[in-house]
Amino acid sequence: MHADSEDVEVDRHLADPRWTVAERVAQAAQRRFPADVLAIAVHGPLAHGDDDGGGDGEVGVLVVTYRPGAGPVPATRRVDRVLVDLTVAGADDYLRQARVIDSRWPLAADRYVTTRPLHDPTGWLRTLRDEHLGRLARARPAEFSAAARQAWYRGYAAHARAAKLAEWYETDQALLMLGEARLAAATVNGLLGRTYFRDPGDAVRRTGLAGADMTEVGAVLSRQADELAARGQPVDGTVDDLLTP
Repeated sequence: MHADSEDVEVDRHLADPRWTVAERVAQAAQRRFPADVLAIAVHGPLAHGDDDGGGDGEVGVLVVTYRPGAGPVPATRRVDRVLVDLTVAGADDYLRQARVIDSRWPLAADRYVTTRPLHDPTGWLRTLRDEHLGRLARARPAEFSAAARQAWYRGYAAHARAAKLAEWYETDQALLMLGEARLAAATVNGLLGRTYFRDPGDAVRRTGLAGADMTEVGAVLSRQADELAARGQPVDGTVDDLLTP
């Protein structure tokens, strides 16, 4: 790293107290569980380095342990006005998760690809990224289409429920279900295009679904159903199809 880059890194740490809190968490975890901790990293907006956080905010901290069940317990707390979401995972289990292509992939992949190490003496985080990218390189198109169909079912159910609640003038509940339908539809787009997102807000924003109303979301789901059918993953089927997936 060049001197200028190091200066930028120092300035970022000084400007954003989330870094200070994250480093305190990392130091405490190493001190309390020295034989268990393999690696510690931040993920999410802070790992991307383009979110100033505004002083308050959230930081995701990942603690990787040599064995499952070791180290600290996963938890969420607000520390010095910074919300800390602590994820703890055994190394082998987390690597297995990184190889999974399912309906949640667009919202999970960022954690495997973009991390900033706080403690990684063996370079394990590079292994995590390589394992995930290697799995993507080997994945067949049908895997993403099948996962997209599962996400579509989730969106279809949420949209249908939202429409029914709107008919009953249950406006608040309808809006919540519409939000779920938007996110599921965004996830379908992510799977069909092999695109992952930083978080749910990023997903609906980048797919143009953030402000979509009931009719617009329904139209998106309809187009997605047609595309899934064209890819050999029709959303409709027979009883035999249901019992023999």
